[in-house]
Amino acid sequence: MADSFATRARLDVNGKSYVYCSLPELGKRFDLARLPYSMKILLENLLRHEDGVTVLPSHIEAVAQWDPNAVSDTEIAFMPARVLLQDFTGVPCVVDLAAMRDAVRKLGGKPSQINPLIPSELVIDHSVQVDVFGRADALELNARIEFERNKERYGFLRWGQKAFDNFKVVPPDTGIVHQVNLEYLARVVMEREIVNDEGVGELMAFPDTLFGTDSHTTMINGLGVLGWGVGGIEAEAAMLGQPSSMLIPQVVGFHLTGKLPEGATGTDLVLTVTQMLRGLGVVGKFVEFYGDGLQHLPLADRATIANMSPEYGATCGIFPIDAEALRYLRLSGRSEEQIALVEAYARAQGLWHEPDSPHARYSATLKLDLGDVKPSLAGPKRPQDRVLLEDLGENFRTHLEAFAANRAPRNGDARRMDAEGAAQTQAARLAAKPSSRIRIQDQEHDLTDGSVVIAAITSCTNTSNPAVMLGAGLLARNAVAKGLKSAPWVKTSVGPGSMVVTDYLKKAGVLPDLEKLGFFIVGYGCTTCIGNSGPLPEEVSRGIAENDLVVASVLSGNRNFEGRIHSETKMNYLASPPLVVAYAIAGTVDIDLSTQPLGKGSDGQDVYLRDIWPSNREISDLITATLDPEMFAKNYADVFKGDARWNAIDSPDGESYAWSGDSTYIKNPPYFDGMTMDVDAIQDIHGARVLGLFGDSITTDHISPAGAIKKDSPAGRYLIERGVEQRNFNSYGSRRGNDDVMVRGTFANIRIKNLMLGGEEGGNTVYYGGGGDHGKKLSIYDAAMLYKAAGIPLVVMAGKEYGTGSSRDWAAKGTILLGVKAVIAESFERIHRSNLVGMGVLPLQFKDGENAGTLGLDGSEEIAVTGLEDGAAKTATVVARKVDGSEKRFQVKVLLLTPKEVEYYRNGGILHYVLRQLAAKQAA
Repeated sequence: MADSFATRARLDVNGKSYVYCSLPELGKRFDLARLPYSMKILLENLLRHEDGVTVLPSHIEAVAQWDPNAVSDTEIAFMPARVLLQDFTGVPCVVDLAAMRDAVRKLGGKPSQINPLIPSELVIDHSVQVDVFGRADALELNARIEFERNKERYGFLRWGQKAFDNFKVVPPDTGIVHQVNLEYLARVVMEREIVNDEGVGELMAFPDTLFGTDSHTTMINGLGVLGWGVGGIEAEAAMLGQPSSMLIPQVVGFHLTGKLPEGATGTDLVLTVTQMLRGLGVVGKFVEFYGDGLQHLPLADRATIANMSPEYGATCGIFPIDAEALRYLRLSGRSEEQIALVEAYARAQGLWHEPDSPHARYSATLKLDLGDVKPSLAGPKRPQDRVLLEDLGENFRTHLEAFAANRAPRNGDARRMDAEGAAQTQAARLAAKPSSRIRIQDQEHDLTDGSVVIAAITSCTNTSNPAVMLGAGLLARNAVAKGLKSAPWVKTSVGPGSMVVTDYLKKAGVLPDLEKLGFFIVGYGCTTCIGNSGPLPEEVSRGIAENDLVVASVLSGNRNFEGRIHSETKMNYLASPPLVVAYAIAGTVDIDLSTQPLGKGSDGQDVYLRDIWPSNREISDLITATLDPEMFAKNYADVFKGDARWNAIDSPDGESYAWSGDSTYIKNPPYFDGMTMDVDAIQDIHGARVLGLFGDSITTDHISPAGAIKKDSPAGRYLIERGVEQRNFNSYGSRRGNDDVMVRGTFANIRIKNLMLGGEEGGNTVYYGGGGDHGKKLSIYDAAMLYKAAGIPLVVMAGKEYGTGSSRDWAAKGTILLGVKAVIAESFERIHRSNLVGMGVLPLQFKDGENAGTLGLDGSEEIAVTGLEDGAAKTATVVARKVDGSEKRFQVKVLLLTPKEVEYYRNGGILHYVLRQLAAKQAA
């Protein structure tokens, strides 16, 4: 381990002596006084990994001399201290590692070479669905169904836990990955035994950093830990000791002052922050929070803001280590020894924050007085679209016209043609507000546009925050006291992020009040926030379908993209847990809760939201009286052990996995089929066809298979052909370990709009491959397979912000397995662009001001991409040849941003690169 700048120093704490890479020592040569907190962590990472090959002195100098105003083209290598997985993304990671063990043997290596080299922890939290709700046994029944559905997957993960070193699994029904990370797994400062240059073992202290296979890994930034979401392929490379190449980022400073006013929550704050940062534009940048407002911001609120970094587009949204961080570590049951190490290290490194600390220099700054935050929601389909509570009814009505525009006319309602045969105006149709009569619990009710059919307290974003969770409980208590009830058509649920939440809700005495409103605990997992909302009651679904109603969900989650929450809810609003309860009572989003009553109390009088909203002091006092370190210590004492169901699952032994050809869950993927040690030069693309032509904001939810599997979809037909009954389809997420299922669901989202079909919704395309199907509408999968059989490469074209959303590696894996060689878009979200490169798909960017529309392209063209120059080119030429033989030529940017990315792409992907490196090392 090189030390060109002589930064090795010693830190004595807890009776132990640690070696560390001292930033103050480096500060004797460079001015680090106003370097951002996050940049100091990157700098330490480089100092610790300097090796003269991957990390050079010049890299260290570049970060030490960081220019906040420059857009850097300097590539640095970042090596996280650990990797965090959840089961939807973690299962394919373990599948890939198992496949790599088989592949490396064929290349002349040893299976044991494929083994995590850094701590890698997986939390099973994405598999529980809200099948049962509104009853006391919902938790037990949903858990039972979860194990029945996922027994094969869980057995595979148990094999992985036994087969791989440095790999641990947190079993189901424990908590949500990011909340478990915040409450237990995060170290903040790590220690590790190393062997020094003299061959002597010693302890090294260094910052806790991580990659997570979920974009909301950034939640841990709230505790001062630098980490962000990556695709599974990048996480696997890190597990195998490969550093991640990145350009030195710009850092945006967010100055917080004041304190939250009465009635405002941490959720309202994060929705405000998200809107502000989206407006500024922070994609690919670090965001760092500072200012005297931090002293009034509890750790849970910081974690909420950090959690939603993907929603405002930043790589991370980090807070520094300070007294509040130590208070949280103590509250959550961390040892006094660990807390002492965190404080001593942070102070020694200049990473400690005081309210009056001078702030760093930043690339740009924003400022927010916390006192200006107002009660808010976000929606109806993007988390950055904040709407004030008082404006929600108007927001709903404004968006209703677009959502109801394609509603089919029905006999007997206000949408009929008039006597002269002229259509009623859209305004008249909307004014009619169609309704469906439904019968629930032996009573009839009217379901209308705007009816709230899902009200879910869900997602670690908010369930990690005692203030909003206990606030919801107090609001429920006050509502029950007034005689209010939830609307009977609302599917209500609570999905706590950890068992600690249940304990403090019980101790506070508010869980019974939530249950009286239908908010029973349904499971310890992500549930509704990731689309595991389960089926709506049959009567409600029938009522929605009867008049094609535009109904809504209100959830305390972080994502509300189209088609994500539930296929039958066209409008989805993010809100704080107390507001989720309030809208369950109101039963509609077509309301202004600041002026209109929630309903009538038992005394017949109108009850308003202000009548039942708890005060900040009430919430604060309840937190103080309720939470204690023993709660955390008890619930995390045996966190990796699991219950009897988990430990009873059969799992094979052995260093290589025994694949079953009959499995529809776990399958050896085809990525390494026919792979050799030889690597070809990067070739231009010729004779390609357009698989999809899309507009702006195509998310990974649109691309990656997610949610329920429809019976008549390519994936549904595949499962039926293999004897799987529809009731056992489970979700796409649970089948991410089987590429045959997943490739059939890629680009199959019910809300994706392919402009080749005039913007028609659904995963279809027009096939231009010749033969009898030429010019026909086919499913994207069926068309792709015809193209593949004919040896025709494919491209995808899209607008701005392509690939926003969760860090789903299957959005890239499915793309390459469909035969897509390049994606041409106006702009990309950071994680998805990286994932495409990692799977061997070429990301290309239109020149500013150009897109398929301005260039006159409709998707029928034959495409060539030329001038790649074996990956050295920064721009390439696209030639689009139309049916009449005319050509349209235009330039695109080649988004292989670093030399290492060029190598990954040349090798066919990052995993292929790693395999060849390991096999070559064994051969040597």
